[in-house]
Amino acid sequence: MRKQYRRVTDTERDTIAMRLAEEGTQRAIARELGRSASTISREVRRNRYATGTYGATHAAKKARRRRATCRNGKRKLGRDTRLWTYVERKLHHFWSPEQIVASLERAYPHDMTMRISSEAIYQYLYVHPSKELRRLLRHGHLRRRSRGRPKKADNRGTISDMTMIDARPEEVVSRLVPGHWEGDIIKGKRNQSALGTLVERRTRYTILVPLTSFDAPSVRKAFAEALTNLPEDIRRTLTYDQGKEMADHLQLTLDTGMQVYFAHEGSPWERGTNENTNGLIRQFFPKGTDFTTVTREEITRAQALLNDRPRKVLGFQKPDEVLSLVLH
Repeated sequence: MRKQYRRVTDTERDTIAMRLAEEGTQRAIARELGRSASTISREVRRNRYATGTYGATHAAKKARRRRATCRNGKRKLGRDTRLWTYVERKLHHFWSPEQIVASLERAYPHDMTMRISSEAIYQYLYVHPSKELRRLLRHGHLRRRSRGRPKKADNRGTISDMTMIDARPEEVVSRLVPGHWEGDIIKGKRNQSALGTLVERRTRYTILVPLTSFDAPSVRKAFAEALTNLPEDIRRTLTYDQGKEMADHLQLTLDTGMQVYFAHEGSPWERGTNENTNGLIRQFFPKGTDFTTVTREEITRAQALLNDRPRKVLGFQKPDEVLSLVLH
């Protein structure tokens, strides 16, 4: 019976490097490690320095790079398979690898060939020569990066007659009852244009609001038009930051019947659902976008794609699906 091959471990590489430095032979090293002489010879030949010397750390790095390249060309996503076709299609809809993995399990519950881990997708994308594939990921980074520093507080003045977030009913915090929204605007190129964003806390259903301007009256009118198109059952409250564009909040309450609550200054985590959603929206409209050149059709398409995307927080259901369930 053929013996299963085992990769050389980092501990074995330490031993190989030590024994070679002591001028031991490769056959003697093979006997000590219980390996074949050909395994040791291949390891040294493939992973040594250009000078011909062998170092354990350098050898380990070369081996890992080779395995990554090998996976890129020979493993699941490196071949022209149904799996890659599915993954690529979802990437072009701006789904995350985690969302794709969960969707595969739902779409192909009994087909084990249609399985892959999110880490395998990330690894494939980051060794793939095409940068365009990496740009499809949420943040569009060409290399994996660590999290940045938190945003600084934004001192934009005060708004009169604010009702603070602390006064919200418990049903808002619990997310058990639909109809509680969080809102914001994302700025465009040189802060001269903007797009309104509204997200429902329970279902994560998102509405993108075209804005001709982002002064308080314009934002109030645009938000009121978007919100009053919704069933009354899911128009309860709106949580916002202290941006001056919400100065007409009392009139917005009269227009929509929705009480507006304000987060504390410099506390974006109090509107975490909306902040996270704004990050997703930037996949479609990156920083520097001039929203005056973005058509309503493009905004409608982005909204549809966001609401048709499975979300981990929803058990990988889609916001469209969850909203439909709560409305019926």
